[in-house]
Amino acid sequence: MDFQLGQDQMALKAGVRELLTARFGREGLRAAMDNGPTLDRALWRELGDAGFFALRLPEADGGVGLGLPEAVLAFEEAGRVLLPGPLVATHLAAGTVDGAATGEAVVAAVDGQLVEWLAVADVVRGDAAGAEPLRSVDPLTPLHRVPASEGADLVLSGGADPVPPMRADSSPSERADPADVLLASLLTSLLTAAEQLGTAARVGELAVQHARTREQFGQPIGAFQAVKHLCAQMLVRVEVARAAVYAAAVTADPLDVATARLLADEAAVRGARDCLQVHGGMGFTWEADVHLYLKRAWVRTQRAGGATQSEDVLAEDLLVGTGQ
Repeated sequence: MDFQLGQDQMALKAGVRELLTARFGREGLRAAMDNGPTLDRALWRELGDAGFFALRLPEADGGVGLGLPEAVLAFEEAGRVLLPGPLVATHLAAGTVDGAATGEAVVAAVDGQLVEWLAVADVVRGDAAGAEPLRSVDPLTPLHRVPASEGADLVLSGGADPVPPMRADSSPSERADPADVLLASLLTSLLTAAEQLGTAARVGELAVQHARTREQFGQPIGAFQAVKHLCAQMLVRVEVARAAVYAAAVTADPLDVATARLLADEAAVRGARDCLQVHGGMGFTWEADVHLYLKRAWVRTQRAGGATQSEDVLAEDLLVGTGQ
């Protein structure tokens, strides 16, 4: 099976990168940091006009008519620039929530214990009644926790944002089809893996750039063996994760998705940590971008059950295979 990108897919990837770099490059990222976790509605509508949310929607329904592999490529690029907002939830709502496909509506989804961007969402899918605000470790991802779930104490601590009311899709009396819930969880995990892949690739680039330009003892720090090893390990994790994510986008098999998610989470989190090591003390400063990639990667690991759910899927398959 050939997982190489076709010309149209490469053009799509390049086009999304060009759009996002122009519209949300480093200046946009730092401006968002200054403004706080507020959603840029104009950018959201631009994404809608570009077909970002309607990539998988049939052309007959006003969408682009592409598939899951193309959506993964777009989300990978979003992960490279740390594009904020409930991208996955809005993308999955295209075709079922009015305005989601065009970017006119912002959709949040109750995902296990957490809800991202609840306060700004036009529609919330799932029961968010009584959700409590949290102070996210990522300054550009506001979070709420639904009351029935335990908190992720290593990542989150109490906050003070106002709790928004429930919205159109959040009635607890409406029972979702279990098959639809499983599919949404699967797609959320895969698209999250794609974002993590983009982040992992970008922090690897940042590490190499710094290693080439930063000098110590009269030579670039990239000449030192320890730094070479860090950069090489980052590249290996990225490429292994890329193969797994692209393959899962083609097969859409739950086992492939679980594997891709674990590898992409590891590549993003460990890659960002190693990038911090390459940068040294300056990587931890507010002015540097490296810590932002690590914080976003941490928050993403909590989506769709995170590593625990992926490990459970793979473990269950192993047990079935051994007859236990």
